[in-house]
Amino acid sequence: MLQGYSSVVQALLGTFFTWAMTAAGAALVFIFSSGQRRILDGSLGFAAGVMLAASYWSLLAPAVEMATSSGGFGAFAFFPVAVGFTLGAAFVYLADLLMPHLGATEDPQTALALNLDPALMKKSDPRDPTSLLFPESELSIRIGSTGLLSEGLAVGVGFGAVEKTASATFESARNLAIGIGIQNFPEGLAVSLPLRGAGFSTWKAFWYGQLSGMVEPLAGVFGAFAVVLAEPILPYALAFAAGAMVYVVMDDIIPEAQISGNGKLASWASILGFVVMMSLDVGLG
Repeated sequence: MLQGYSSVVQALLGTFFTWAMTAAGAALVFIFSSGQRRILDGSLGFAAGVMLAASYWSLLAPAVEMATSSGGFGAFAFFPVAVGFTLGAAFVYLADLLMPHLGATEDPQTALALNLDPALMKKSDPRDPTSLLFPESELSIRIGSTGLLSEGLAVGVGFGAVEKTASATFESARNLAIGIGIQNFPEGLAVSLPLRGAGFSTWKAFWYGQLSGMVEPLAGVFGAFAVVLAEPILPYALAFAAGAMVYVVMDDIIPEAQISGNGKLASWASILGFVVMMSLDVGLG
């Protein structure tokens, strides 16, 4: 994230940073045992708070400003933002439905490890303590695919929007990348730790944990290219990324963090994550 380069290069650098943070979080599997569920739930709560704050300050607020000032929507500036936000949530929802059909593989263990085949997964069962340590929860699928995809897209769109409006600055895009990188740290652990509990070797659990973040550079470059080539879609694109992230938080991360009795810890970790991201965006913007 070096000022002076094109938005596409910035997006690539920013999403490589977020991937590196995912890998660093996944590496904690070498330190923590698979049974430390409180660590996982606290990490998920923190990630949820960061994503919610980033969705507003780094994505929705600039989207509304663009629609108001340069989009010509006037009093109806909410319309493109509402459309984009809804489409982003719908994208994640449809991706969840389609993954069982697109991720089929001959090797069930490979499908499990790559988090691509929900048909092989089972919900965590609070009546069965061992299931809480097992990776066959839908969380590991979405964190490893659509969740990180939406985050990479958000970083790419953020850099593509730089200087298109007063609030869309290099600093705000950089802070978004830093914030998502911070919350990717616990997300990497959220993928690798349950895999270790399922019987994968420590190295394999780490490998798949960091691999889950490699989709972000691809999504980031795509997002930056899209908004550079088609500037009128910027309000929709920013809101789309926000909608996708909020849907992942509400549908996956928060429910998973609450299911094993660590709800208060996860809630306070969410508040901490929100405050950290808000401070980054407001204080360093």
